[in-house]
Amino acid sequence: MAPVTIQRIRAVCTRPAGFNLVVVRVDTSEPGLYGLGCATYTYRYSAVADVVEHYLAPLLRGRDVSRIEDIWQTMYVNAYWRAGPVLNNAISGVDMALWDILGKRAGMPLYQLLGGKCREAVPVYRYAEQRELESLVRDVKALMADGARYIRIQRGFTPQETRLLAPDGAQPGYYVDPERYCRETVEMFEAVRSACGPQVELCHDVHERVPTDRALWLAKRLEEYRPLFLEDLVRPDQYEWLRIIRAQTAAPLAQGELCVNPTEWEVMVKDRLIDYMRTHMSQIGGLTPARKQAAFCEQFGVRMALHCPPDGSPIGHAVNMHLDLALHNFGIQEWPGMSDVLYAMFPGAPVVRGSYAYIGDAPGIGVGFDEKLAAEYPARNIETPWIEMRLPDGTLQRP
Repeated sequence: MAPVTIQRIRAVCTRPAGFNLVVVRVDTSEPGLYGLGCATYTYRYSAVADVVEHYLAPLLRGRDVSRIEDIWQTMYVNAYWRAGPVLNNAISGVDMALWDILGKRAGMPLYQLLGGKCREAVPVYRYAEQRELESLVRDVKALMADGARYIRIQRGFTPQETRLLAPDGAQPGYYVDPERYCRETVEMFEAVRSACGPQVELCHDVHERVPTDRALWLAKRLEEYRPLFLEDLVRPDQYEWLRIIRAQTAAPLAQGELCVNPTEWEVMVKDRLIDYMRTHMSQIGGLTPARKQAAFCEQFGVRMALHCPPDGSPIGHAVNMHLDLALHNFGIQEWPGMSDVLYAMFPGAPVVRGSYAYIGDAPGIGVGFDEKLAAEYPARNIETPWIEMRLPDGTLQRP
């Protein structure tokens, strides 16, 4: 019997809910059989689409769709230089689509191909972010009333407010005072824990916004409020500081959102410097490397808490959850929420009820994609001032 082969690979860019998304479609030699994958790098979306259509598509045309590992390795090394976010996302889109095809050919949902369920649904944490503490507490209570047990609390600044910190003639950007940030984060945990009680699990994303000495101070001050975890206390080029922080605090640590290369997480996992791995699946190259990373983490007692932000497609969210269902060392899954237009554009996307996310049992990933609707929301480049983060004196902060 002749193998089923790759016939066409396309990248579709769309912006339905405030973020550019990149969806890859792989069509095969079997009529009607295709796969979908997420290749979303929202801030450089057109670069990813270019790699998919002008480099990977001609490279892979005619190859056997069942050779997922071999195709992944080929894509990874074919450009000689490797392991960057543009290439990794392009690879991810194809990789996820091939797993989608495999599930459809087998007539099984993806989690079955990964070893079957370890749990019936995926525990998720949901978002509460407000500048004013009274409003934040109200939002946390509303989520708790809706059945949420795990909640990420954030206390942001308005762009206008951050400009008050800048000197005369300062460059544009989102200005953050690390000292104030640390002080107000402790106040935030104290207020929410006092108002909402001990039963809710609270986590917080620092987004690498504080220097390493303040990161330790913050972690130690938050211990008494029993955070589920503190995320991204330090930036990727400063991971050695995790040794010092880990030795002096009992607060659980999560790290990895900005990782793109296995060498970036190897030491912090094997030396047990973190509790949760927070990598973004498409940024590390798709499901194929993510399942290997999860197996590596399991050996050292590190739990998976894959990144799942609003700047990711529902296809990518669903693949996260298929893997979550099958992992013994799963910890918690981020859930940013979904708008009506996303559910219309991506039928079959995960749904959340209370503290859990649910995915269907359709073969493969189980999420569709309405390209006609996607065309009504064209992707575009926009300014992202909060990405250009600056310290009070105007120095660009490196996340």
